[in-house]
Amino acid sequence: MSRRLSIAIAVASIVFITFVFRMVAGIVPISIVNVTTVGFAYLIAVLLIAARWGITESVIASLAATVCFNYFFLPPVGTWTIEDPENWVALFAFLITSLIASELSNRARRRTAEMERLYALSRAMLAMDGGEPIGNQIAMELVRICGIPAVELLDGATDAIYRAGTEHLPEVETRLREAARGGSLLRDETSGTVFAAIRLGDRNIGSIAIRGAEFSGAALQALLNLIAITLENARSRDIVTTAQAARQSEEFKSTLLDGLAHEFKTPLTSIKAATSALLASNVSDAAQRQELLTVVDQEAEHLSRLVTEATRVARIEAGKIQVHREWHPVDDVMRAVLAHMETQCDGRRVDVSMAPGLPAVFVDPDLIELALRQLIDNALKYSPHRSAIRVSIDVAGDGVSIVVSNEGEPLSSPERVRIFDKFYRGQSVRQKVAGTGMGLPVARDILLAHGGDVQLRKSDEGGTEFVVTLPARI
Repeated sequence: MSRRLSIAIAVASIVFITFVFRMVAGIVPISIVNVTTVGFAYLIAVLLIAARWGITESVIASLAATVCFNYFFLPPVGTWTIEDPENWVALFAFLITSLIASELSNRARRRTAEMERLYALSRAMLAMDGGEPIGNQIAMELVRICGIPAVELLDGATDAIYRAGTEHLPEVETRLREAARGGSLLRDETSGTVFAAIRLGDRNIGSIAIRGAEFSGAALQALLNLIAITLENARSRDIVTTAQAARQSEEFKSTLLDGLAHEFKTPLTSIKAATSALLASNVSDAAQRQELLTVVDQEAEHLSRLVTEATRVARIEAGKIQVHREWHPVDDVMRAVLAHMETQCDGRRVDVSMAPGLPAVFVDPDLIELALRQLIDNALKYSPHRSAIRVSIDVAGDGVSIVVSNEGEPLSSPERVRIFDKFYRGQSVRQKVAGTGMGLPVARDILLAHGGDVQLRKSDEGGTEFVVTLPARI
């Protein structure tokens, strides 16, 4: 609502009260219309106007009420003169009371508005995340919630200055640093800018410049405390996140090395047995010697593939997935997966069924093969030794679905929830089956990078099924 309209409504309210009491005075003798009652009516109207709009409207309403009170209700009625000196005292007392009440009501209104803004700010600051610098978020929320034309905030921890608002504060950096060093509160009356230090306890952790804001001293101090707490909480979260990342990195290295040690044992044992037989000169038959050399070659290739996969897993865990896509038939991808896993299958059957007319998929073949190997390897590890692994491939909407199922024990409800968490391994299998707990998370990261996904479809007495979806269109 515009200022002119609010003033017009305030004056109209006083005119309306005057009209009502004059109507009453026309019906009953004027002496019955208690002058004190009229004065209180005017006073209540002024208070309501002050609470609704502010000091300007309430002062104008007070003056209008004084004029109407004098002309229409103080004898001699209908003139500007006042006969009784007591009525002069009453008139000025009414005017002063109205002005003081207006000011008090206006102050209460401002404080209520300040409290509402501070509450909204506190809620917004609690919801802030680490997506962008916390100082920038604070400055933007101050502008948005409080309607401040310009805000600049100096974060002492990073020595960075964050700006927000429609106006620019020239040459503010020097004053911000002075306020942060001195812990003082400065007011530039020319530009209407406040420079204040942000303190946490006895430490200065930054400073802020606010232009065009009307904060009382108490509200400004509360705002500074709120900003200080928000900055410190964000700093604490960063420290915790960094520590967690460091611990997770160490945990990843430890579990990866432990898993690789177990994975390397099988090919190394085969290589050691073959080379020991050859070096002992116990093998005279050429065909037997050739067989042993073939074992060494195959297991050496297996070791090389394990090292390559470990490197890729480490990069994926660090979020460094580089996808180089090409069109490939799904059956070619699956045949390559099974060929690379022949030694890991250790004679177990992997039954593959493919629907006719499967479309080609636009994928990075190395990464998709790695993801599928992780799923099949998971099925091999967590199912009975003589049981078969089943893989079925079919068309699903605009893509391809690949179902990998085994005959393993059903997963518990907590395990189903955490099955794709990094490093997670079920309590019942940790000591029985070698692994890092990274196979399924890596497979999901790869598939998500391709626009697909992997989900746990079911896990019951009949076995466990994982469903892979891959888009067949760009």
